[in-house]
Amino acid sequence: MSWLQAMVLAVVQGLTEFLPISSSGHLRIVSELFFGDDAGASFTAVTQIGTELAVVIFFIKDIVRLIGTWFRGLVDAEVRRTQDYRLAWYVIVGSIPIGVLGLLFQDYIRGALRSLWVTGAMLIVFGVLLGLAERFGRQQRAQDGLTLRDGVLMGLAQALALIPGVSRSGGTITAGLSLGLTRPTAVRFSFLLAIPAVFAAGLSEIPHVFEGGGPGLQPSGAQMIVATLVAGLVGYACIAWLLRFVERHSVYLFVWYRIGLGLLVFALLGLGVMQP
Repeated sequence: MSWLQAMVLAVVQGLTEFLPISSSGHLRIVSELFFGDDAGASFTAVTQIGTELAVVIFFIKDIVRLIGTWFRGLVDAEVRRTQDYRLAWYVIVGSIPIGVLGLLFQDYIRGALRSLWVTGAMLIVFGVLLGLAERFGRQQRAQDGLTLRDGVLMGLAQALALIPGVSRSGGTITAGLSLGLTRPTAVRFSFLLAIPAVFAAGLSEIPHVFEGGGPGLQPSGAQMIVATLVAGLVGYACIAWLLRFVERHSVYLFVWYRIGLGLLVFALLGLGVMQP
């Protein structure tokens, strides 16, 4: 992997991680279209550490409060009645599905599921589902209305993002809107829900990303470190933008973008411009 490739992919990761358009799908498409090879699932997972650090920094006050409340609630019955204590548990429980499925299907995640035919199809299918959730979701419940059921179902939706093209944020926002959450609530909980899962996935993939002689683009240690930092800086800016955007606008912009990109992927594959 060249430095240009590493930086381009890092910027793509940062721009797309928090938008409901699939960062792994974009990395797969960009690396194949412009560099003629796959950046690999490990590169994707490790650079996501940078973007999740951006989430931690952006929501540091909320995270510190939730962690503190959770520990106090283990011994204080009064604290266990608070929304923050319950929210901390929702994040923990919602993180379990993606961890379990990621371990069970890691060979498929690194292999067959990275086909661009799959990526294109998932961009379109989950784009349509996001549009339906925006159209028919009641969007009446704010953060204080979150329940354990919300955490479990949004956690299951997050697990679907193991397939490139689905989108972790897209899946969880779709589930949140379908459950009647407001857009800002669905987006904020999506960010919090991602932190344990993405950090765990990224740390577990660090040994794989430096394996020599494997398929796909091979980054050096320095390239991986700088790419992760760049992805985090770009991602931080995207968090602030998206939170402001969803307060005033629907998510239809992302719906049409996903469908258009999915159709473009199919066209390029059909014409032989890209290999699946």
